[in-house]
Amino acid sequence: MPIQSQEVVVSSFNINPSTNGRGSESWSCSWTHMSVDRRSRGYCRVTFDHPPINTITATTVAELAELVGLIEQDPDLNVVVFDSANPDFYLAHYDAEHDPSRTAELPRGPTGMHAWLDLLVRLSRAPVVSIASIRGCARGAGSEFVLACDLRFASQENALLGQVEVATGLVPGGGPMARLARLAGRGRALEILLVADDLDGPRAAQYGYVNRVIADDQLDDEVEAIAVRLARFDHEALARTKSYVDQVTLPAETELPPALADFFELSGRPAQQARHARLEGLGLGVDSDLERHLGRRVVEALPDA
Repeated sequence: MPIQSQEVVVSSFNINPSTNGRGSESWSCSWTHMSVDRRSRGYCRVTFDHPPINTITATTVAELAELVGLIEQDPDLNVVVFDSANPDFYLAHYDAEHDPSRTAELPRGPTGMHAWLDLLVRLSRAPVVSIASIRGCARGAGSEFVLACDLRFASQENALLGQVEVATGLVPGGGPMARLARLAGRGRALEILLVADDLDGPRAAQYGYVNRVIADDQLDDEVEAIAVRLARFDHEALARTKSYVDQVTLPAETELPPALADFFELSGRPAQQARHARLEGLGLGVDSDLERHLGRRVVEALPDA
């Protein structure tokens, strides 16, 4: 995937004793939709930074796939934290950028699945603890990403999560049916997916969507303390214990591709494209009242609205 114009370059680290063993030079590359901070040998922080609202695009998927490869291959890494440079938008949702073929044609990953499913599955099964530190909105594909993380901590005052796809005439494609049913139970999963409205942080925690909420002014410090603690643990003990939990809690890979196929099929229907155009006219994809209240306002694109 070609790198686009504005780039954020991470600091360079190597594993020489002279630099305290802080990371690997392979992490020192350019990213367009995120920055990467290798804070210690065992701890990496990734900050999403794709103005104006941190949408996920084909470029984001390609970069995340590359990043997951680095995470999988690093024998020293214990924990990676994903946060956002934008306090109002963690990962807003997917944006096909008026060219759905770019998404559909992304190469299959090592699992044999589409790149988006592949990176989510590999992140979940990596021998590293992934933490989503959620401040702002995480909807659609953004929600799918945080569900693929091992731990999810949300701002008590400033977090909104949701899967709005059904309200726009789509099937969620990144596996939230399989993950939410295991986390929240059947009834609450159906409520999240079919009502397709936002859940604030406390409701998300009540439903099991996130581990817990943390006061917004304490979120960064508390997640940092957890990450620093995990970074000091023995890697093999951590990774092997996590793998046993993965075996009994993560969905089988065969559960995931059919829903993504449905997503691509339904996204080509004229009625769905008309709904999407109406949402764009209302402010989809930019920092707008629609985006800040998408769960409530998404119904305005329905034919009888």
